[in-house]
Amino acid sequence: MDLGLKGKKAIVTGGTRGIGRATAALLAAEGCDVAICARNRGPVDEVVAALARTGVKATGGAVDVADLPALRGWIAEAAEALGGLDIFVANVSALAQGMDEAAWRRGFEIDVMGTVFGIEAALPILERSDAGSIVVVGSTAMAEIYGPNRSYAAVKATLVPYVKGLARNLAAKNVRANMVSPGNVYFKGGVWNIVEERNPEMFASMLARNPTGRMGTPEEVANASVIKHGVAEILGADLPQIKGHDGRSSAALERDGNRDALQLLAVMRREAAHLGGCRHAANDAGRG
Repeated sequence: MDLGLKGKKAIVTGGTRGIGRATAALLAAEGCDVAICARNRGPVDEVVAALARTGVKATGGAVDVADLPALRGWIAEAAEALGGLDIFVANVSALAQGMDEAAWRRGFEIDVMGTVFGIEAALPILERSDAGSIVVVGSTAMAEIYGPNRSYAAVKATLVPYVKGLARNLAAKNVRANMVSPGNVYFKGGVWNIVEERNPEMFASMLARNPTGRMGTPEEVANASVIKHGVAEILGADLPQIKGHDGRSSAALERDGNRDALQLLAVMRREAAHLGGCRHAANDAGRG
């Protein structure tokens, strides 16, 4: 698909695995120059090399987003290396599940502070773009309650009014802000793959919550994230439900991926007038 993103400059935090890697790859496939960060240099270099092979400019840094001075410095360096910045995807999450003080602090420092101050560092550069765009990766956990209390759910919910405020206050500066809030997302090495191996009963119970009998994929969430950058009418929206969860095989999903994305794009354009500041009914088909 062509979302008119060729030549745009994008930063994706947490870009070496899962949703972040899929988003960076899709942005590159759309012709964006991309910068990614993650804590470990080896995976960063691997993904940067893969992105560069698509013919775009790619760069990356080993950054812990909880280290705010380092994060601010890297964002400035990445934007300079790319030659500007049009798109900022705040993807990193601590995935802190406990209710102890350490879990709350970890979630707040990474999910909230890392997101907020990453965006604040990027904003002066985004405001120079002719079509700036921010997407924050949230979670349906902020609205869906199951099992014991989790710090993760409350931490993710904290970001909703922040993103809505960005959308309202930046619209006049031609910068849009949106959220994508998936539920359970499955990929090798991810949280739900680990649960599958260590606690098969819990994994089976979560699968049972999904009417299609499967979890979402990083690529499906990436489609929603990247489409939001390409649709000028969408701002202040939180998209929790990802299209494509209809029980098809993974091969069929891969074959029909562009068709699904274009269908979603058409629906979002038709409903753009109703999306601002709203949430749609969520299911458990993505990240949570």
